[in-house]
Amino acid sequence: MNEQELNTLFTDAFGLLKKLIATASLSKEEEETAEIIQMFLESHAVVTHQYLNNIWAKNKYFDASKPTILLNSHHDTVKPNKAYTLNPFEPIEKDGKLFGLGSNDAGGCLVSLIATFLHYHKQENLKYNIIVAATAEEEISGPNGVEILLPRLPKIDFGIVGEPTLMNMALAEKGLLVLDCIAHGIPGHAAREEGENALYKAVKDIEWFKNYRFDRVSDLLGPMKMSVTIINAGSQHNVVPSECKFTVDVRVNELYSFEEVLDTIKANVLSDVIPRSCRLRSTSIPVEHPIIQSGIQLGRTYYGSPTTSDKALMSFPTLKMGPGDSARSHTADEFIYVDEIKNGIDLYIQLLDNVVH
Repeated sequence: MNEQELNTLFTDAFGLLKKLIATASLSKEEEETAEIIQMFLESHAVVTHQYLNNIWAKNKYFDASKPTILLNSHHDTVKPNKAYTLNPFEPIEKDGKLFGLGSNDAGGCLVSLIATFLHYHKQENLKYNIIVAATAEEEISGPNGVEILLPRLPKIDFGIVGEPTLMNMALAEKGLLVLDCIAHGIPGHAAREEGENALYKAVKDIEWFKNYRFDRVSDLLGPMKMSVTIINAGSQHNVVPSECKFTVDVRVNELYSFEEVLDTIKANVLSDVIPRSCRLRSTSIPVEHPIIQSGIQLGRTYYGSPTTSDKALMSFPTLKMGPGDSARSHTADEFIYVDEIKNGIDLYIQLLDNVVH
């Protein structure tokens, strides 16, 4: 790719990002940004598809006999917090930065991946097909984002999920398992030797959650972590509670399945254990994977990410990588450096060139 093409891709992507910032796209309210993205792609002679607020497209010479790469990021945002001093919906360029809600998380990633897709869109004889998808509801892990779109796409062999990582490679993410636990007792009068106190039973189980250590420690994500975060029991001072409810936040590394974790917990506690959801699973992509080896050749580092993204909802190997810095996400006066977007496009293309040609 020559410098002139890179400049054109960057200019178009930067203009798109400004339009996205200027258009409110809170989770579940992404209709307008979906239309902007669709119109942008169609202005570049790309045939687009839409399902709900998700927009996707295939490269022009898509061949069903070839493996397929997914380039994915999201166009929804969180609500702007009260500490903003700038208008969150005004794209302001200043001191080499572009300010605005969603600029860093994950607008810069999204427009860089769209630019990368455009670079490959009309190329013939690629080893892989390439699909780009701009999806909704990532910020709330909602069901109508990438999760509902994936069954409607051709088979995906691996993907790049655009999230701000300073263009380093997040190979793994911890899964999130939230458990609602109920300890059962027998009610009785607190003044007499009556009943079985469910709170005391819960305390024993909570002690187990506090002290138990799972054996497998990940090189990328470290050990499993379980934290009791909510507890509720009783309604009167003189009645022994018959039920005590508590909630456990479980962060699962990629060395355990949720089923293994649940089996271990249920074998060691007396309380009923009910998982709220098993959707946000731990994920990892092997260091030996061609896309990771390509990144290593380009001098990119790799790590395990403590944050969860749409990567958790994908059953195929995925790399989380993008321009911007995760530390800026959800902050007041959110911004991305302008150069990060141009460098992101360049690096994404270099990364894929080693794989698709």
